[in-house]
This record gives sequence, structure tokens and C-alpha cells, in this order.
Amino acid sequence: MTADRQPDRTPENPTPGIPARALPDVDFGALPGVEFSALAYDVDTGTTLFSHAPERVLSTASIAKIFLLHATLRMVERGELSLDERLRRRPSERVDESGLWYLLQQDSLSVFDIGMLIGAFSDNFGTNVLLRRVGLDRVAASAAELGYTDSALHDFLRWPRPAGAPSRLSSGTAAEIADFMARLARDELFDAAHSEVLRRWLGAGADTSMVASAFEPDPLAHYYYTRGSWVWNKTGTDSTVRCDAGVAMTRESRVAYAVFANWESDTDRVLEVMPLMRRAGEIIGAYLQPEIYGRAADAASGPEDPHRTPTED
Repeated sequence: MTADRQPDRTPENPTPGIPARALPDVDFGALPGVEFSALAYDVDTGTTLFSHAPERVLSTASIAKIFLLHATLRMVERGELSLDERLRRRPSERVDESGLWYLLQQDSLSVFDIGMLIGAFSDNFGTNVLLRRVGLDRVAASAAELGYTDSALHDFLRWPRPAGAPSRLSSGTAAEIADFMARLARDELFDAAHSEVLRRWLGAGADTSMVASAFEPDPLAHYYYTRGSWVWNKTGTDSTVRCDAGVAMTRESRVAYAVFANWESDTDRVLEVMPLMRRAGEIIGAYLQPEIYGRAADAASGPEDPHRTPTED
């Protein structure tokens, strides 16, 4: 991460809506055998809401598809690609499970529509098609251009992974991915028009099951304020991975967040991890709208400790 993009992660800045010391807590170390990397902070003031091993590198499943979308829009900005260009899928690029395109009859889609499928449903087929056009080298250069050294998309989607292929699709840290989301919120990645394209792609995301679940948005239509708050995000899931990163905001404040969880193969920790993901969202909600989310967050955390500061491990 470049020095000029590093957020101020001290809890000393004034907190809109609720004093920093009154924020509820979350124990990301509560689950033996589960590793977390987590960070949430105010996009505009730098106030830290929670921080746990934010520089820890973990597998992030589909999270790093954001770097493919970023590289795509950088090509559009430079005139090397049009959002209207149609790309035809190939049978060798088909990957089932995540996404919709493998269920559709249409063999070609515009770059814009493929980006929308990736943002909305983390479309694996669409990722492979777009990655062929953009190139994995450009995606790597895109992440490097942003100053990230520990977060990357390593490969296209394929299963089973052959010998010699990267062992995981992507990896990253909460610090770098939260920084990406904060910069997107501030229109620092592109001009305002292209920033809105990427936010619109991510804003269509149908997976609101993790951190975003605390806000109870309509999972199929939430690119607007609901009860005064607005969330757009990207998630990543695998048998041993749960990840969520994005921005939650009101008309007054914006919070960038990234919460990643990894655990050992051949174990199922999903039912233990998901409540902590939601808990992270409740803390963000209590910061942004204490009158709506503060009471629920306090109930989950038990009696308040007046001497406690925001979670920072």
C-alpha cells in the first residue's frame, strides 16, 4: 500500500453519531482454528471502528475479481476497450456454480454486461471470458499500480487445479482491500463516471449474507438508501473461506470495511464464522446510525465497558 493512501487507523478522530469509546466490540480471536483479517474505518476521517490483523494475508476466493473490474475500466479510460464490445464465450472457459451465464443461452455479451454479472453474482464463466480479453498480466499491473503488494488475482477459474497452477484463486489483506473500497468511494480510482460504473457493478451484488446482513438490505435491489443506509460490496466464498468487503454509508458518513475468514480444509466452520461477520456489520451500523443499529449491537455485546476502545488487535 502506498504511503499516501494509508488511512489513519487511530481512534482519536471525532466520531460522527456515536463516541468511539461507546462502540460495541467483536472478538475475531474467539474461534480457535479460524484466522481473521479485518478492518473498518471512516472513509473521510480515518476513525477506526475495528482492526484485527489487517496486514495478514489470507485466501480471498472471488474478492480479487475487483482487480479484474478495475483493470477493465482502466483499459476503457485509455481507449483500449469499449464497454459495448461483445465477447463470445468458449466451452473451455465454462465454470459452473457461482454466476448465471452458464445457465443462459446467449453466447456473447457486452463488456458492461459481463462486468455486471461479475459484480452481481461473482460470475465465474464471465470472469474467465473477461480475463481472456483483459489479460492476467494487466490485472496484476492494475493491483501493482494501486500500490498493493499482498492482494492479487492469481489465476483464472478452473477446477480441478492442475499441477503447477496457483494453489488459490486470490489472496489479500483487509488493509489493502478496505483501502481499495475507500478509494473507490472517494472517486480516486477513476474519474467520477467510471467510478460510478464500478460502484454500480458492485452495488448489484446479491450476496448480502455476511457483514452486509446487519443492514438487512433487499439482496436483489439495494443500490439506494434503505432505512437511511446504503451498502455496496464484493464477497468471496469457498469451502474454507468467507470474505466480505465494501462500503456502508449514510448521507453524512462512509465506512470502508473488509472482513476475511479462513479455516482448515476438511472442517466446516461456516455456522460459527457467519455470526461474527454479521457482528462486524452491527458495529458499522452502530457507528453510522446508533439510533437504529446501536441498540441491537449493544444487546449482542452485553454490558458496556466504559473504558473500552474500538477493537484493535
